[in-house]
Amino acid sequence: MNKFHNQRLKGQTAIVTGAGSGIGKAIAIQMAGEGAQMVVNYISNADEAQEVVDAIKTAGGDAVKIKADVSNEDQVKSLFSKTIEIFGPVDI
Repeated sequence: MNKFHNQRLKGQTAIVTGAGSGIGKAIAIQMAGEGAQMVVNYISNADEAQEVVDAIKTAGGDAVKIKADVSNEDQVKSLFSKTIEIFGPVDI
């Protein structure tokens, strides 16, 4: 059962950088709660990022984690390519 009720972002794909903890985590969970397919971007702590993905999925959302250093252009390109491959175009 989907614990998320507000679906104003349904059908949209969002990438949140630094989503493994802190403000990024809160934003990713909130956006997933509004129906967005979430990409949880992280740079170093895969376990924290996976916990966010698991929390979103447990609540009925859709999420994946993708490692990328957003200060590196090639890694940003890869982040977007992987996101498009999984979810389609990036909206947010």
